[in-house]
Amino acid sequence: MRNVLIIGANRGIGRALVDAYVALGDRVFATTRSPADIPGAVVLDGLDLKDDASCLALPGRIPVPIDIAVVNAGVLTREHLPDLLGPDRTDAFARIQEQLEVNALGPLRIATAILPLLHEGSRLAVVSSRRGSVGDNTSGGSYGYRISKAAVNMAFVNLARDLVPRGITITVLHPGFVQTDLTGGRGDVSPRIAAEGLVARIDATTMETSGQVFWHANGETLPW
Repeated sequence: MRNVLIIGANRGIGRALVDAYVALGDRVFATTRSPADIPGAVVLDGLDLKDDASCLALPGRIPVPIDIAVVNAGVLTREHLPDLLGPDRTDAFARIQEQLEVNALGPLRIATAILPLLHEGSRLAVVSSRRGSVGDNTSGGSYGYRISKAAVNMAFVNLARDLVPRGITITVLHPGFVQTDLTGGRGDVSPRIAAEGLVARIDATTMETSGQVFWHANGETLPW
């Protein structure tokens, strides 16, 4: 039985990840911002990735070393070029800043805060998005989301390099176009199927591939 920590677990992909690891017989700790009932998991509410004190307090709330940690947190608003040029420019840039805070700095903040819980052989993963891929960007738009996801990709590739001496692997993941609240229920894959793919990619990561591959949940590799 492994000890698994899911950051951002109350709905969508995070909740599906909890279900997937519980089904595998693992002990799961699930963080949320608000109180939640998540069957099979130890729920740790009150975690806010924008609050460093909240992040730094988390290790003291978990009594065991963590074998697998998955950072699944995100916010999506859509800013297009006209938004940056028009009368709502100030609001558009504020939304971009919020996405950077939640989608990029938040994952890095919590990842570094939980390092005391990780050990040689631990696996640390982040749920990113292919919209953060520079090489895959053929449509433009979604400035805040794209910038923030590109930033979190870089942050976790950096972690992969820096954590080699500790023997901790890093997996950067795209879940697919998943039917969640974030996508308005649209998508071509269910949270359950996406979570199963993410679990498989995390398990397959080795020290040699740590931070080297941007994985699609279905096993494809994406350009950075």
